[in-house]
Amino acid sequence: MRRPPHLRTPEWFTADDSTLNVAFVYPMQGPAGIFGPGCEACARLAAEEINKDGGVLGKELRLLEVDGGAPPETVAAEVEALVATGAVHGVTGWHISSVRRAVAPRIAHRVPYVYTALYEGGERTDGVFMTSETPDGQLRPAMRLLAETRRVRRWFVVGNNYVWPRRTARAARRYARALRGGRVCGEAYLPLGTEDFTEVLRRIEHTDADAVLMLLVGSDAVRFNRAFAASGLDQRCPRLSTLMDENMLMASGPESTGDLFSTAGFFASLANQDTLDFHGRYAGRFGFDAPAPGSLGESCYEGVLLLASLIERARALDVSAICAAAETVSYEGPRGLLHLRDRHVRQRIYLAEADGVDFNVVAQLPSPQRLL
Repeated sequence: MRRPPHLRTPEWFTADDSTLNVAFVYPMQGPAGIFGPGCEACARLAAEEINKDGGVLGKELRLLEVDGGAPPETVAAEVEALVATGAVHGVTGWHISSVRRAVAPRIAHRVPYVYTALYEGGERTDGVFMTSETPDGQLRPAMRLLAETRRVRRWFVVGNNYVWPRRTARAARRYARALRGGRVCGEAYLPLGTEDFTEVLRRIEHTDADAVLMLLVGSDAVRFNRAFAASGLDQRCPRLSTLMDENMLMASGPESTGDLFSTAGFFASLANQDTLDFHGRYAGRFGFDAPAPGSLGESCYEGVLLLASLIERARALDVSAICAAAETVSYEGPRGLLHLRDRHVRQRIYLAEADGVDFNVVAQLPSPQRLL
């Protein structure tokens, strides 16, 4: 699979009145590196389209790569240095929650920060805005739908050992208890980069779990899918993931994706006008052998659009002015016309079932308010 051309490297960057430089933080290594190329391509496409339409406040928007797959403190130090020297005027990108939690306090009040990854919820740092899903709107209705349609009641949680999986599992326990007879009957948390799932699979086999909630990142989820299918557990337990895109399905292989569900605000197979237009522009720019623009990569397109919209609406780079204007911000992209509320983008969320290495969208999930 061809990787799109690299974005500009740091030595190309100069801060002047004609450009608006943005630190684009996305994974170039580690388990999440599997969808890094898609993140890069989608963000580049958004920046090019914005610049074609006149830029942001009349300035050219330029992206500066930062490796979000490095250790959190390393990423945070690099981003803080870029902000402190005036090299960048904003931050966006997909990276795991432990990176966000290291970055946000260091740049709060200084530049706007648009975080594009699905996450555990609860982020309230000034100047931080979220484009993606949280458990209340993503996991909760998906668990309820599977309980209704598949009679799933007993969940086993498998996640990486950091803040997003653990806090999401805490929410999953509440959601399961709210369903008649529902509960989480087991949990396992593994280091990022885990390759051997033998013991976890043995634990699942010896419980009464009738479904598995996967909270694994990138290539860890790929390896788990392969091991899960090889063990035969795919014949007993459906899997539900809140972090699974088409690139991960392809890497897992069609023999490892049976009875696998994912929930997200975007799937490549959605056939509405917004997504079809996006796919056409993406293929026209990068070719048909480019990385699949799944939900994780596409979120970076959303992030660049939201950051530009925030700055344009405030008519300033000042974080206080941007925060004051945020509740009036809207923008239109592959996920449709979206609005901000409490610094989070409100959007439609879907449940999809794997069909080989593609997803079939089976339902649009109800909003949290409709579940009350």
